[in-house]
Amino acid sequence: MVDLRTEYPRPQLRRSDWLCLNGAWEFEIDNACVGTAKQYWTRPHLDGTITVPYCPESDLSGVGHKDFMNCVWYRKVVTLPRSFDGKRILLHFGAVDYVATVYVNGKRVGSHMGGYTPFSFDVTDALTDGENVIVLSADDDVRSARQPAGKQCSQLNSRGCFYTRTTGIWQTVWMEAVCAARVETYRVYPDVANGAVTLQFQMTGASLGGKLTVSASYEGAEMGVASTVVNGCTATVTLPLKETHLWEIGQGRLYDLAVTLEKDGDVADAFEGYFGLREVGLTDKGMTLNGKIFFGRYILDQGFYPDGIYTASSDEALKFDIEASMKLGFNGARMHQKVFEPRYLYWADRLGYLLWGEYPSWGIDITEAGSVKNYLREWLESVERDFSHPSVIGWCPFNETWDKNGTRQCDDVLDMIYRATKYTDPTRPCIDTSGNYHVVNCGLWDVHDYEQDPVKFASYYAKINEGIVADQVYRSTPKRQVYDGTPVFVSEYGGILWNTDSPSNSWGYGVAVKTEEEFKARYKGLTDALLDNDRIMGLCYTQLTDVEQECNGLLTYQRKFKFDPEFFHAVNTRKAKIEE
Repeated sequence: MVDLRTEYPRPQLRRSDWLCLNGAWEFEIDNACVGTAKQYWTRPHLDGTITVPYCPESDLSGVGHKDFMNCVWYRKVVTLPRSFDGKRILLHFGAVDYVATVYVNGKRVGSHMGGYTPFSFDVTDALTDGENVIVLSADDDVRSARQPAGKQCSQLNSRGCFYTRTTGIWQTVWMEAVCAARVETYRVYPDVANGAVTLQFQMTGASLGGKLTVSASYEGAEMGVASTVVNGCTATVTLPLKETHLWEIGQGRLYDLAVTLEKDGDVADAFEGYFGLREVGLTDKGMTLNGKIFFGRYILDQGFYPDGIYTASSDEALKFDIEASMKLGFNGARMHQKVFEPRYLYWADRLGYLLWGEYPSWGIDITEAGSVKNYLREWLESVERDFSHPSVIGWCPFNETWDKNGTRQCDDVLDMIYRATKYTDPTRPCIDTSGNYHVVNCGLWDVHDYEQDPVKFASYYAKINEGIVADQVYRSTPKRQVYDGTPVFVSEYGGILWNTDSPSNSWGYGVAVKTEEEFKARYKGLTDALLDNDRIMGLCYTQLTDVEQECNGLLTYQRKFKFDPEFFHAVNTRKAKIEE
């Protein structure tokens, strides 16, 4: 039986009056893109069915259509619960790839561009008593070079490090009953030194004059209460905490949060959330968590699933990937070329698992002004969405951004996006681009290196103190950039091919090992070279699981450990040089 993913989809702002719309929807592929001209939103039915929130390419959707789909349509009939009566009704979409247009009872209520971030519409005025018809169209073209695609393949079939595409709805659809006076979003600013937290709320205009009350608790014990009067579109509350419980690696200590908004003597809004008390920093030696240097032991996580593609088959499946990574001795992940589901970040928060937030930058031509506009809008939306997750310790908007036609046409864009990111979130480090040509002094030097010989690998980083980082970019284009002396983050390495049960077109990096012993020796040699270097502040192994034909994971695509995880745990968790 297919899990319809009915858990509350927005873990940090949970209201009680909501309706999950996942499940059976009518569905139709519109490759000719004629649905708008023919007014498909007025039709009594669409031709097929689909199981939401799974994309039509996936097996879990019941469709399994893996060819290109230029446009798709969804239709669902909904009857609202009586508890919604007299309230404003919001229609939420967790993510729809790529341009979504929504109709309710034949009325267009709005559109959204971007395949990875949530959006919602106030549909109250379009609703009627009894049955209501919701229709959504999604236009998607990963071949256009005008939209981010990440690892979605722009050719017909998956190949290399590009995989099955995702079209249309791929996260939860839901409705929510609210008052006109309410909190829209909020940010958490932890203050470790003073044992306090500051919360900044975005309010609706109707909230003016209301009383906003915030209370925190830890494991059921009250930790503090504070209130303020809403005098504008933002409201700020600083909450001193009775006890300090730090969020740390492997110890996801979370405070529970309860927020109420009173207006004209009534409770207009009430919701629950949580936060972690932690601060991240960057020094000339490496990154700090709560003022202490730590070594980042990350795994590359692509966020793909054999049955759901972009969407995990269950909430437990999201948790499993994190727990499997921790069992292997990693303390975090690069969320690679994808904005992950909020529930994945929730489990990282709870488990004390470090995350680098990334964006699916591949597939979009950032030398074109229109593409940059599309890119920047959604990237900043994703930063805003995930700002208050304690597990997120840094941002990386681009991955391996190459020169175009032999010229450095991307440099100004990288600089601009980096500065926009730091302006949006000054509390975390940001890498301008992962593993390639850097244009900004980010406070760390990020490289990728798939050298498979451990001795050669170690030699490339033996002269960091002399100002030389001979990574794979330096070795191919030594005059392209100059190492700036900051701590080094090897954010991709390894990728050792092991394909005993894999398809004939499987691949990994370097010559495939022939035995388990050879695999382990190579893994240990490469990893030891990084742990033993006092100028390296973190590593990221490629990768957690196989993905389709890419067979360099420590787990299979079906989430089976290839080898005993205790071996990797022992190698990964020994003390790094910078921790001594």
